[in-house]
Amino acid sequence: MNVPFLDLKAINQDCREQLIRAMTDVLDSGWYIQGQKLTEFEKKFAEYCGSKFCLGVANGLDALTLTLRAWKTMGKLKSGDEVIVPANTYIASILAITENDLVPILVEPNDETFNLCPENVKRSITLRTRVLLPVHLYGQLADMPQLMEIASEHDLLVLEDSAQSHGAQIDGRKSGSWGDASGFSFYPGKNLGALGDAGAITTSDPELYEVLKALRNYGSHEKYKNIYQGVNSRLDEIQAAILSVKLGFLDDHITHRQKIANIYLDNVKNDTIRLPLVVSPEQHAWHLFVIRSSHRKELQQFLMDNGIQTLIHYPVPPHKQNAYPDLNNLNLPVTEKIHEQVLSLPMGPTLSVEEAIYITRVCNRFVSKD
Repeated sequence: MNVPFLDLKAINQDCREQLIRAMTDVLDSGWYIQGQKLTEFEKKFAEYCGSKFCLGVANGLDALTLTLRAWKTMGKLKSGDEVIVPANTYIASILAITENDLVPILVEPNDETFNLCPENVKRSITLRTRVLLPVHLYGQLADMPQLMEIASEHDLLVLEDSAQSHGAQIDGRKSGSWGDASGFSFYPGKNLGALGDAGAITTSDPELYEVLKALRNYGSHEKYKNIYQGVNSRLDEIQAAILSVKLGFLDDHITHRQKIANIYLDNVKNDTIRLPLVVSPEQHAWHLFVIRSSHRKELQQFLMDNGIQTLIHYPVPPHKQNAYPDLNNLNLPVTEKIHEQVLSLPMGPTLSVEEAIYITRVCNRFVSKD
């Protein structure tokens, strides 16, 4: 049996006809930037997340970068302010911080959930701390009730990195509605994926919404009148139309992902493989199913030899990247061990039960040579 990590073609086949109609509508409308399709998607996605506003932007990195920039524009942040962020995140979370001349404070995550550890956050707060940036890694929400309590106690802004957590929730409250704002990515491989780069910001702050609306459009609310020094980061009409179609499939896709995850959790029985901790079923949207093994290289090769494609998210932590030499000497042993051991098994809405069971059986046959 050959099992790809993720079959995007198969995923989009489920809604192929609807996607074609949506794209044809845009083509025939003659309006391709900031039109009705964008407005429709922003309204639908805001309602889905439980926030008052949504702004489509070019990608997930821009969603984070522009939100921090807006807070600087509003006088809520200034250069040199500190932003607490989990050390084991994808580098985009850090890039958004440094792009705004802010200081990333990398904090060790919870070793079992991979998410921002509230106790470590408390120990990292200084007089310069202004923002918490929890990353809902792999699809599981961070401990937002505790983090919001900490933020309230210290008067901190909260920016959720929801790039991997579309549809995840705690007590019925979805990703994207907990913090002061949230950045989403709709990269094609995400739970809600476009057919190209795309992103969005959700917020319930009307002032932030108005500033962001201008910043993403050259700093302008009205053509040729520029209030701010903005950028061009707009979600195209055709991607907005595609996302509106695919949003209707998201909950069913998450349900299937949870079913596949439960097969893995219930059936992988191998002492060399450490399974992820699930705090509660609804809290995890299973963008990725990430195991850990101190024999990762052997295990990945064994799975490949048996027709199973896996990926590593992520092999090198941000503080060890050449892009950040000033961070290279940080002592973050938990983060470093996570990045040395993690391995992502196939996961997606078109992965079959039979394929998932096959993967568990192959995992259980693995024996390290060490």
